[in-house]
Amino acid sequence: MAEKHDESRRKFLSRPVKIIPAVALAGTGMAQVSGALAQSAPGESLAGYKPVYFQEDEWQFLLAACDRLIPAEEAGPGAIAAHVPVFIDKQMLTPYGDGGLWYMQGPFHPDAVPELGYQLKYTPKEIYRTGIADTQAYCQKQYAGKRYQDLTEEEQIKVLSGLESGDVVLENIPGKTFFQYLLTNTKEGYFSDPMYGGNQQLAGWKTVGFPGARADYMDWIEQPNKAYPLGPVSIEGKRG
Repeated sequence: MAEKHDESRRKFLSRPVKIIPAVALAGTGMAQVSGALAQSAPGESLAGYKPVYFQEDEWQFLLAACDRLIPAEEAGPGAIAAHVPVFIDKQMLTPYGDGGLWYMQGPFHPDAVPELGYQLKYTPKEIYRTGIADTQAYCQKQYAGKRYQDLTEEEQIKVLSGLESGDVVLENIPGKTFFQYLLTNTKEGYFSDPMYGGNQQLAGWKTVGFPGARADYMDWIEQPNKAYPLGPVSIEGKRG
């Protein structure tokens, strides 16, 4: 059974996502954030973390949604234990969050074909703020006034699936767009270096067997399909 869980998680986490470049993993925007912002305090509890961008209701939505996207299971810790929401929150204060790395002048064409790339007026900050508000309004309408975080796990999964497929129609922003950002940033937070807030205790790297920032792999280049026996190491030298 554990092997089945591990296989399903690996397939999910490796699913390709058609979205704007993942700047956090590439370092394009995160490299410009100050050291104090990028750091996650040693031993910092997620319960005691104070969001720097998200408001309380938005934060509770984010916690619930990330928990559904990468739940804790036998294969490894989930998004909450890895502090993925912290990563997403801090990412909003980078040039990425403000759309500072994109061309953001009109005209905008919400109905443009995918081949033309991103055509909306929203920055990532605004995608989250607008998408969360629209999703909460949808939930309250469909589930007798309940917010997303108050729904059952099955209902939460149904809402996310509806956003992904486009069956859930939001008022101001395409549900698919909001979902793809949420999914992409959740994956980034799970696999980023811990210095950016997510992947605490190197949870994501240990789950998939990624060795991290070790300096020398020469002994393993000619050993394909053989598990690397050493634990991961972060950029700052943290070991898992």
